[in-house]
Amino acid sequence: MNYRHAFHAGNHADVFKHLTLTRLIALMSRKEQPFAYLDTHAGIGLYDLQGDQASRTGEYLEGIARLWDQPDLPALTADYMQVLHEMNPDGQLRYYPGSPELARRLTRPQDRVLLNEKHPEDGVLLKDNMKGDRRVKVHLGEGWHVPRAMLPVPEKRAVMLIDPPFEQLDEMQRCAASLKEAIGRMRQTVAAIWYPVKDQRLLRRFYQDLAGTGAPKLLRVELLVHPLDTPNSLNGSGLAIANPPWGLEEELRELLPWLSKKLGQTQGGWQMDWLIAES
Repeated sequence: MNYRHAFHAGNHADVFKHLTLTRLIALMSRKEQPFAYLDTHAGIGLYDLQGDQASRTGEYLEGIARLWDQPDLPALTADYMQVLHEMNPDGQLRYYPGSPELARRLTRPQDRVLLNEKHPEDGVLLKDNMKGDRRVKVHLGEGWHVPRAMLPVPEKRAVMLIDPPFEQLDEMQRCAASLKEAIGRMRQTVAAIWYPVKDQRLLRRFYQDLAGTGAPKLLRVELLVHPLDTPNSLNGSGLAIANPPWGLEEELRELLPWLSKKLGQTQGGWQMDWLIAES
């Protein structure tokens, strides 16, 4: 319970994760039918980059700050950057949206946003930040229980983000177990698992566990800011996306080379493949 995302808000992993999330929401929104957005480890939803925690680490300087004043942003970043500019109307980068705020702003009136946060203080802040939007429901509880507690949804379409703090050694296994349970309860769930790219031994076991979840299809996408063999470093981050909507793979092939160039530190890079190919 020591993890607080505010220390890492807006870093390279956030930019990658949140850009991909905005594309997931945009592609799901092509159909008029409503969908539910579920967030298992939601955090507080809004972050002050000049606050004590974010300014203490300055991680956003190697993340969103690198994109903020760029004149050559790809069209696929438009939704993401629009939210940022709405939150910072004076043109100075200060406030950063977590996944709950991005989902709240980019989903439609017919969609629902179901958020879960375990940390008691963060849960109170999340409720306060989300108040006033009747489409948003905040639950305070164990994130690993979300698939069992909330799926299937009446909308028959769901996007679920599984984004734990990875403080415990078993959290990769629990991510795979949560995905398996989500697919078992609602096979068409679009589920995205964010994970750190650090320990290659743990990752190999994680990939095996993901491949055994029974998802109809599962796309693996990773953005690197250091070489994979750099010791004691967050070398990048990944997203394992079950049932990605049509068009996402093509969009990411367009975005990732640009993003790796902008966010790379000692060496940028990216990779994408199918852990489970569509049968």
